[in-house]
Amino acid sequence: MAMAPSPSLAQVYTSPVAVAVWEWQDGLGTWHPYSAAVCSYIEQQFVQQKGQRFGLGSLAHSIPLGQADPLLAPYIIDLPSWTQFRQDTGTMRAVRRHLFPQHSALGQGIIWEWLSDDGSWTAYEASVCDYLEQQVARGNQLVDLAPLGASFPSGPTSSPGSIPATVPIQMPKPSRVQQALAGGTPRPEPEQVIKNYTEELKTAPDEDCIICMEKLSMASGYSDVTDSRTIGPVAVGRLAKCSHTFHLLCLLAMYCNGNKDGSLQCPSCKTIYGEKTGTQPQGKMEVFRFQVSLPGHEDCGTILIVYTIPHGIQGPEHPNPGKPFTARGFPRQCYLPDSVQGRKVLELLKVAWKRRLIFTVGTSSTTGETDTVVWNEIHHKTEMDRNVTGHGYPDPNYLQNVLAELAAQGVTEDCLEQQ
Repeated sequence: MAMAPSPSLAQVYTSPVAVAVWEWQDGLGTWHPYSAAVCSYIEQQFVQQKGQRFGLGSLAHSIPLGQADPLLAPYIIDLPSWTQFRQDTGTMRAVRRHLFPQHSALGQGIIWEWLSDDGSWTAYEASVCDYLEQQVARGNQLVDLAPLGASFPSGPTSSPGSIPATVPIQMPKPSRVQQALAGGTPRPEPEQVIKNYTEELKTAPDEDCIICMEKLSMASGYSDVTDSRTIGPVAVGRLAKCSHTFHLLCLLAMYCNGNKDGSLQCPSCKTIYGEKTGTQPQGKMEVFRFQVSLPGHEDCGTILIVYTIPHGIQGPEHPNPGKPFTARGFPRQCYLPDSVQGRKVLELLKVAWKRRLIFTVGTSSTTGETDTVVWNEIHHKTEMDRNVTGHGYPDPNYLQNVLAELAAQGVTEDCLEQQ
């Protein structure tokens, strides 16, 4: 199905009164909205391709969705044909673009979802979301979706793959309904993350909280600036594995100031709770082997790692969401000895890559350039011979040092056993 928006609609988008929502169509003919970050990225690429004046220029352009969401790395949108192409399977799906007023449900970031028997949530089409929210505003408690002309099964019961035709609306609405378009995939509630990894103490020990430097028996130093409905200003908790103790509100403030990925790191001993993920942009990691030895490792061959990251647009997890970032010096080549320990480091680097921990977007310490891809505290050898740049071999301590750096990011041999 090809749907090219008219120039008049495109011009509407240039004013701050409309929101663009992109959707893809599954094999049953049902449309599904992309997440907020992906919609924003597709729209930016779409507008750039159209040029400064809408209606001019061709759409001979493909949009790699992995730039907005690493989980969508196999998918590419082909604008001329208005299709989504999956590179590893060859599957093609239709895509479309809708514009909604800012005051509409989609304009306010509200998405409605239905729960199937297998416990998974699936979003309704964008137009259905808007219709449901209108019915809520009118006070209706039961909504028949048949007038929308969509193909729904008869009856209110849903099964995996089928969509409820009649929707009961309970007040207050479930929080799942309120998932903001600007927020993308919902992350765990910060208070719940803190409770997952701590045990609340009835009596505070006679010591200081190293986060706020106040006595644990006193209120948290962050109680005036951190709001929580479930954690009080004098609540004290002990981390489960390392047993270090803090104000729970201080831990909450620390967590909210970080990546908010569901993991927590003890500020005292750096023990990581949960799976730490980073903000590395989408790219490619390739591994090659050859027989030439590295200085200091003459008894084995060499592993070559090639990292490739293109220029792109910053996501919500980056310093300046929506703005371009540069990726200088790519592809970057890095070297490991093809030894037992070198191969272990390689496998751990693959884990770190999947968790987006090797690179990040920030300010280059060498050039001072902002909004650019930089290394993220896991050192690599970028030359075979250190006489060239100082970042090569021999270096008898390198493998042990990089293992320690990986462990500091929560990437250890335990991760390999879990794969």
